[in-house]
Amino acid sequence: MMSKIVRTITNILYSSILIFGFYVIMHGHLTPGGGFQGGAVVASGIALVLIAYGYDTIKNWIKKSNLSILESIGAVSFIGVAFLGIGTTFFYNFLANSGSLFGNPTVIGINPGDLNTAGALPLMSWAVGLKVLAGLGSIVLLMAYGIKKGDGE
Repeated sequence: MMSKIVRTITNILYSSILIFGFYVIMHGHLTPGGGFQGGAVVASGIALVLIAYGYDTIKNWIKKSNLSILESIGAVSFIGVAFLGIGTTFFYNFLANSGSLFGNPTVIGINPGDLNTAGALPLMSWAVGLKVLAGLGSIVLLMAYGIKKGDGE
């Protein structure tokens, strides 16, 4: 376990890291980034908590975390959104210009940054983000478990 200063800074930064990671996921169709990059940012927040508090402190959190379930939900959601447009083609953007959620008509020229104009792309970005944050988070936690196991637990 790290010093009180490191834990205090972690407590302050962790929520900001999560917010920024979800921001990158949500705005992936408008700005550089997307599901993978945002998921990696959120997983880095998990790694920060692990480093600050140590394995022994978050052992129960690891047992209670359902990261494998979240990863499966992300994968199934991604494939599900891909199959929703199968009437036309696989991965067809069925929500684009539909007038529904994420289906506002796009303007000709430069997009002013409207979140509701990308069709199914934000849904796919969220699914990828969920899969990546759960997958990388699991990898970090399992590596910490393996290191701790090697210390003679």
